Amino acid sequence: MIDTTDLYDRARLSKEPHDVRKRVERLEALLERLFVVPGIDKPIGLDAILSLIPGVGTISGAALGSYLVWEARNLGLSKWQMARMNLNTLFDMALGAIPFVGVIPDFFFRSNSRNLRIIRKHLDKHHPAEPGAPV
Repeated sequence: MIDTTDLYDRARLSKEPHDVRKRVERLEALLERLFVVPGIDKPIGLDAILSLIPGVGTISGAALGSYLVWEARNLGLSKWQMARMNLNTLFDMALGAIPFVGVIPDFFFRSNSRNLRIIRKHLDKHHPAEPGAPV
């Protein structure tokens, strides 16, 4: 088993819940809401852009999305929550594996946004922000 404490220390990442929240929110924004497509006013991110590259793009997007799952594991989410997050990522990867057409489902099934919702719900329940602290 890999000691995740060592990985956090080497990367100089804080394990504090509020720092984890900021990291996963920034990654979700990068992957799902990088910019808004003019005309249709629909946000897209790096996940949809990577899906345009057959094979490598889909795997890269899934790998980046898996970081959210790794952070969730380190936060102590339940096995059920972890299973849901993994299935979201795998389903998104399967949809994105369809060359060129796989970009279309990325507009409607945003696995990283779904996974962020699961993480936020856990953090709000188990690590609520201190009163008066910026959220």
